Amino acid sequence: MEDEINGAVPCSSLAVDSILRVGTAGAIWGLCMGPYDARKQGLSGVARASFVAKAVGEFGFQYGNRTYGLVAGIYMITRCGIQRYRRQNDWVNGLVAGALAGAVFAARTRSWTQVIGMAGLVSVFSAAADYSRTS
Repeated sequence: MEDEINGAVPCSSLAVDSILRVGTAGAIWGLCMGPYDARKQGLSGVARASFVAKAVGEFGFQYGNRTYGLVAGIYMITRCGIQRYRRQNDWVNGLVAGALAGAVFAARTRSWTQVIGMAGLVSVFSAAADYSRTS
């Protein structure tokens, strides 16, 4: 992967790939949970199909006003950009990208405590994942 990021694959392509992967995973989750939730609510027929379709869209692209695909794209393009700027593939790239992605994820809460907490949490997990991958 290091050779890909160092020149062959543009950061924008990696970001789009991340958005599509996370969005697809969410859509699959919505496709699994939608029928279950519709059955719990006693829906059937067109109402049930409409509920499932809405669940696929919500989980795939937006859940609770948080766009997971967008956050994944922000993380990936930030990580890739920092890596190219620094010309190093280490845990620092994930630390900074995780902080930014976590802050974006929590920004709608409008609570500085939650924004800082989420930025720190995502940052630490991202750095740990990068550290384990590069070590």
